[in-house]
Amino acid sequence: MKLLKVAAGVLNQTPLAWDHNRQNIIAAIDAAREQGVSLLCLPELCISGYNCEDMFFAQNTIDQSIASLLEIVDHTAGIVVAVGLPLRYNNRTYDVACLMANKRIIGFPVKQYLANNGIHYETRWFQPWNLGVRDEIKIGEFSYPIGDLVFDLSGVRIGFEICEDAWVAGRPGRALYERGIDIILNPTASHFAFGKSVVRERFVIDASRAFGISYVYTNMLGNEAGRAIYDGDAMVASNGELLVSGPRLSYEDMHIVSATVDVDMTRLNQTQNRVNLAFALPNLRVTDRFDWPETVPVIHKAELEPWERFGSIKEEEFARAVALGLFDYLRKSRSQGYVLSLSGGADSSAIAATVYLMVRMAVENIGLAGVKKKLYYLPAVQDCDSAEAMVGKLLTTMYQGTQNSSDDTFNSAKELAESIGATFMNINIDGLVGTYRGLIEAQLGRELSWDTDDLALQNIQARVRAPGIWMLANLKNALLLSTSNRSEAAVGYATMDGDTAGSISPITGIDKHFLRQWLRWLENEGLNVVNTPSSDDRIKLTGLHRVNTLQPTAELRPLERNQTDEDDLMPYDVLNEIENAAIRDKQSPLDVLKLMEVRFAGRDGGPTYDRDKLLIWVERFFKLWSRNQWKRERYAPSFHLDDHSLDPRTWMRFPILSGGFEKELAQMRDWAGEQSGKNGNRKGKIGF
Repeated sequence: MKLLKVAAGVLNQTPLAWDHNRQNIIAAIDAAREQGVSLLCLPELCISGYNCEDMFFAQNTIDQSIASLLEIVDHTAGIVVAVGLPLRYNNRTYDVACLMANKRIIGFPVKQYLANNGIHYETRWFQPWNLGVRDEIKIGEFSYPIGDLVFDLSGVRIGFEICEDAWVAGRPGRALYERGIDIILNPTASHFAFGKSVVRERFVIDASRAFGISYVYTNMLGNEAGRAIYDGDAMVASNGELLVSGPRLSYEDMHIVSATVDVDMTRLNQTQNRVNLAFALPNLRVTDRFDWPETVPVIHKAELEPWERFGSIKEEEFARAVALGLFDYLRKSRSQGYVLSLSGGADSSAIAATVYLMVRMAVENIGLAGVKKKLYYLPAVQDCDSAEAMVGKLLTTMYQGTQNSSDDTFNSAKELAESIGATFMNINIDGLVGTYRGLIEAQLGRELSWDTDDLALQNIQARVRAPGIWMLANLKNALLLSTSNRSEAAVGYATMDGDTAGSISPITGIDKHFLRQWLRWLENEGLNVVNTPSSDDRIKLTGLHRVNTLQPTAELRPLERNQTDEDDLMPYDVLNEIENAAIRDKQSPLDVLKLMEVRFAGRDGGPTYDRDKLLIWVERFFKLWSRNQWKRERYAPSFHLDDHSLDPRTWMRFPILSGGFEKELAQMRDWAGEQSGKNGNRKGKIGF
């Protein structure tokens, strides 16, 4: 047996925070060495931070990265370490890893496939490296190998796939396998999305099996730069078996996930795997010496965390990802807390709940002392003796009622705030609304009425709420939380400079249909923090009971008009399905209508809607989507949670001015009319 102890090191980094990032890397190296690790892989671009955006063009970013690297090298005595950084070569910038051992730089393998879809724009800053190419680069007084490299350290062969390299069909691992590789290291910055960890696990295990190797995969952790959240997924697999996997969505600055691998066993696998090599590759081997320490065999059994073993994974992931995102956003912005206009409805209640979970999960993970240490700049939390006490210092809520507000929403807001320990304030803004209304009526020379001025009278109430809550945020030096969800963003069902006002919009990445379901889940089931699905030791929020009994409403029209969101728009489950088909899947209005007829055919006990209603709703969606792109352009930064995002700055771009699908909507109406004519001019019922 030739046994090596290898590890994936997970880091919570910040773009361009040179001292913090370097210290975090050194702490990870020291922790790995204390655990007897011989080979440590740290994340992609962990020296500079992954999301430096156009600062990757700046020479200073490259210079500072190299300066940090040269300091880190001195901390690699007795250990082999891979770190990620940007590097400039021949006036082009590359995404590279640096392999170091015993205080020496060995070489720089380069990323070959760049991520350029979804939230990634790597080809804007980086150049891909070509397979089979090797050169030299000068760093300080010395030159080092750079390119497509295999490292031979005293007979152990190490190669790299850097993040996107592993996600493509022609992955570099195939070429590495043909060079007789022993271990592949994969430093990544792979953003969180629902269910994505399952995909990562699959390609790590498959690579270790197909290539007959040991595979070390590591990822970034936390809210690195504002929008993307990293779950810190880390694992080691060997010969098709997952040996270990680390905790996800942790509040730690770093953690080490280690395993002992048998190089002789992976070589045996390759020896027995009789295949024809696809092509001859040039000798790109970098040979160096490293005295691998002796280690003892370990029987590994990878286990998921308790919360990942049972049902409701999406609900768990949403709660934990948004909570971690808010925690890092708070501390990295050095803000004094969060302020929220709490209406008692589903959206603002969900945000209040995630702030509570932010504190509660942080305390569960790193303890009260750990949270206080991370929030060292906040004197207000240093004397707190519980999570609820911390919530009272970090979250201030305010109910801003008018004559159109109901007792139901007031009581919903008040009870929730009290149940989580948040500071609760209550003001009435009728006087402000009346003042603005009177000023405009005087200038127009007429009274405004709900029959002729409905939209303006609704919006002024929402807008008048913004200055007061902004003032409160300013007084507290806190971040204002915007309360719009993705379903509202899709159709512009939001008041600009009203409910869209804020520093960050935590739920703009999630649809209202899921959000309402999640609130019921959080009230009745809650987050799993123990080992069994039936345990009572779960984090629940019984203070959500009132909001879960309410029909979503903006409460901007007089109460006797019985305003509801779904009457204004359409049922939220329909809106969600139309949005998926139209925006995510890029289907035409006619194709969306056909899909909706199948989706809402009443099968499996689901709701049934006739073609006439679906036609109205599909047309309404496309018209509202087209005319409201300018609103989506102005939303506060939001968290990326899945492939449904509408954020025009990171995912879904659409022209502010467009033809509005006029021709396509006309074709849809014509088709619907023809179908009705074929069936006796009666309403087109689904399933006829």
